[in-house]
Amino acid sequence: MPLTHTVGRLTVTALQDAEGPFPDPRQESFPDATAEQWAAADALDPAACGAGGEWWLRYRSYAIRLGDGPVTLVDAGIGPEGSLAADWAPVPGHLPDELATAGIEPSEVSAIVLTHLHNDHMGWAVPRDSPFKQARVIVQQADVDAYRANRHQAGQYDLLIEPLVAQGRLQVLDGDHAVSSGIRVLATPGHTPGHQTVLVEDGDDSLLVTGDLLVHAIQLLHPDLAYAGDTDPGRAHASRAKALATAVVRGTTLAVSHLGEAFHATKKPGP
Repeated sequence: MPLTHTVGRLTVTALQDAEGPFPDPRQESFPDATAEQWAAADALDPAACGAGGEWWLRYRSYAIRLGDGPVTLVDAGIGPEGSLAADWAPVPGHLPDELATAGIEPSEVSAIVLTHLHNDHMGWAVPRDSPFKQARVIVQQADVDAYRANRHQAGQYDLLIEPLVAQGRLQVLDGDHAVSSGIRVLATPGHTPGHQTVLVEDGDDSLLVTGDLLVHAIQLLHPDLAYAGDTDPGRAHASRAKALATAVVRGTTLAVSHLGEAFHATKKPGP
């Protein structure tokens, strides 16, 4: 069964669409990282380092549910054969099977929050491939604008955005927004212009679905390290540092897309 984490009355289920090596050496992605920093990160998250030293990624979505109510899905994986991620990610993904194992029918998914529009996070939300025929898809305006401007170099606008607009299922945000009871979108730009995270909270309990605010454990230890995959490294660092500082103060659990473990606890500072 997929792993679950409870946040008060809400249940968060980690759904692994796939796993496999990142195509580029991790040292190229974090060019300023030292050998000592890599060693500490590998000790924290050994499953992210493959047998040959390659960067081993998980591709996760998270299903959030209050009681027996509708499901909010955060991110939609790499998708099937022929998806936009097929030229580099280990397709086909298995998100529909993961949902079935978790006892979730596609028709129960009422909303899909895409943390950003990179193709390893939106595969099963593309209407031609998606089992979620009625779900609204929630994105930030800044990412929509970026992919509209880049529509001839990337397929996100033509395959995802335009069909969803035609079906009346695209919800475009400009900043923070309450999705439903206990679920809130927070704008965390930098990895992409419209990157967003999802805060799940009930009372004093909270969890943050981080998307690519964090892609490797080395960023948990050294949030200031620049990541080559960030559109705006300075802005990404500011978003990451603020989110992690808030998480530590609140004792917020982190739900991460690509790390070896799906859930990472943070600790509130002592008295």
